[in-house]
Amino acid sequence: MTSQNRPPNARDRPRGDGEAELNDLAAPGGLLDLLRVAAVVLDSDGRVALWSPEAEQLLGYRASEALGQNAARLLVDRENRRSAVELFQRVQAGKMWAGVFPVRHKDGTALRVEFRTMGLRDSHGDAYALGLAADEGTVRQLETDLAVSGFLVEQSPVGLAVFDTDLRWILANPALLEMNGLSERDLRGRSLTDVLPGLDASAIEGAMLHVLESGQPLLDQQTVGRTPADPDHEHAWSESYYRLEDPGGRVLGIAVSVFDVSRRHREASEVAEARERLALIAAAGVRIGTTLDLRQTAQELADVTVPRLADLAAVDVLDAVVHREPMARVGADGWARFRALAVAAGYPTNAVHAADPVGEIARYDPSRMITRCVRDAQPIFLPQVTDGDLRRIARDEASAAVLSKEGVHSYLAAPLIARGSVLGTLSLHRTINARPFDEQDLTLACELATRAALCIDNARLYARERDAALTLQRSLLSQQPRDLDGLEIASRYLPAVSAAGGDWFDVLSLKDGKVALVVGDVMGKGIHAAAIMGQLRTATRAFAQLDLSPAELLRHLDDITITLGDSIATCLYAVCDPRSGRCLLSTAGHLPPVLVRPGGRAELLDMPSGAPLGVGGVPFASVECELSPGTLLALFTDGLVEKRHQSIDVGLRTLLELLSRQQGPLERTCDQVLAALHGAPDDDVALLLARLRDRSPHGGSAGQ
Repeated sequence: MTSQNRPPNARDRPRGDGEAELNDLAAPGGLLDLLRVAAVVLDSDGRVALWSPEAEQLLGYRASEALGQNAARLLVDRENRRSAVELFQRVQAGKMWAGVFPVRHKDGTALRVEFRTMGLRDSHGDAYALGLAADEGTVRQLETDLAVSGFLVEQSPVGLAVFDTDLRWILANPALLEMNGLSERDLRGRSLTDVLPGLDASAIEGAMLHVLESGQPLLDQQTVGRTPADPDHEHAWSESYYRLEDPGGRVLGIAVSVFDVSRRHREASEVAEARERLALIAAAGVRIGTTLDLRQTAQELADVTVPRLADLAAVDVLDAVVHREPMARVGADGWARFRALAVAAGYPTNAVHAADPVGEIARYDPSRMITRCVRDAQPIFLPQVTDGDLRRIARDEASAAVLSKEGVHSYLAAPLIARGSVLGTLSLHRTINARPFDEQDLTLACELATRAALCIDNARLYARERDAALTLQRSLLSQQPRDLDGLEIASRYLPAVSAAGGDWFDVLSLKDGKVALVVGDVMGKGIHAAAIMGQLRTATRAFAQLDLSPAELLRHLDDITITLGDSIATCLYAVCDPRSGRCLLSTAGHLPPVLVRPGGRAELLDMPSGAPLGVGGVPFASVECELSPGTLLALFTDGLVEKRHQSIDVGLRTLLELLSRQQGPLERTCDQVLAALHGAPDDDVALLLARLRDRSPHGGSAGQ
């Protein structure tokens, strides 16, 4: 607010050139207006010579009624006149007198009036007496108000200050002087910026200017900063601003009351920090462990900590964790092998380049921070790091220099402990956040590390189980089927990304040159599903040698599946005779095969679905179809065409379109189908293709 729109102040008024105008003089105060001081002048005979309007207000007589009258007879009761005359004579003699004297109002009521009297002389040497008078009650009330105000200002525990319209200090009570650590001499006549640079003076002065301009008080304004009274710690204050005006409405300045609310501020900050910690823990529960992938889990842990807890985070695990080997915290020589799994930064910073590159192995000596962390299974807590600390945090001297340049000033490392084993460390750094890590941060980091460690260990154990299940499954699957007389064969198997399941396929040579084609899917994942699959595959091979029809074979498999416990499986069994082109098929809840005739479009073979194996008591039916030379039959499991968040019909349509266009070698067809439908399947995928060869004297294998 400029001087042009600031409330009027005598210093803002323009002056004439070299001449002192009345408007240049300081504006009067309002104290005399409150007292309503009356002026009366008596001549040497005690008669009223001059009478002010205030005298009329105080005593009731108009000037025309009072002038020329004997003051004692006009204003004083008979019993007090002698004393009045004596006082008048003393004043005439040149003595001053001050005190309270009873007088009579025009309406006859008695008034106690406080006087200040003095003698006057005119140019002729004539004597006069001047009396300044005010109602005693008004004087006493004003004295009381001033005394109470002064006492409150001096004794109040609340800081009180007065600023003029130029926002210069006029007054500060002892409480405020103590808050600021300054004396009144340090403050008087100076601006807030001059004496308290540790505060946001521009914001405070902006608030005061707003109050000066609007006249509306501002209450409970929050300020956080430091003063000379306690320069090492931040304090918080609640301030209220009021515009000061005299009885005539003239703006005098700004009054400010100040409460130190540092304790309340700290408690509110602690509550807010506690809520933030709880929110971070809640977020960690949602964001960490969304998959059973080791690296993704580590990255989720790093991501959840920045920037809410740290500016830079890194997750390193012992290399034995990645290889799913028996774990030892450190080697016999005290060194430890780590593999970096994740790095995250809350802000763009070169500090990420000082961390170990993700995926690389690092071998650290016993003095390194993360080596100590896994060796002792205890967190490392460094609120203030030194250059020596940085050399034991970073992987080498160059990296330590980068961390130093990027402003790493606080560090902590929390061990990743799950089921009694130390898996690695979560390392946290602060750069932009100027506040060092504290005990609360350490507790939070350890809580996050514990939660994440369990997820990481689950991923490790699950990967180990998946490897075992996949090894078992691959050992039980049919070897790459060879081309049989009259049939060209190709197949593919892809395990699910998350876990191997119970999908299988098989190609069996039967009597009289017939060939059995089998594809099945055991519900579930892991070793159990793979084991059930192995038993069903073995049983299928045995029943196939009995020359059973497809429906009969599935009925026997159903009986066996019921004895395997709580297991359900689907299966498609087909018996093809390449010589006659006759093919007999039956399904137990499995998807029908795709049939592609030469020159025709691919279609799903229409056949009754039947109930899955393990349900029991449901008959199975067989369907017969004729296969002409060059006809392609495609058997597959649902993992090929079914994706999460997508209807299976979409995958089936895509498969039909792909097979309609493929006329080349079956191996290439398998690769093209898998490339188009799956890169990383959610479920196991089994695909078995069989094409009837052209057996004419001049015919060759289809696709040649």
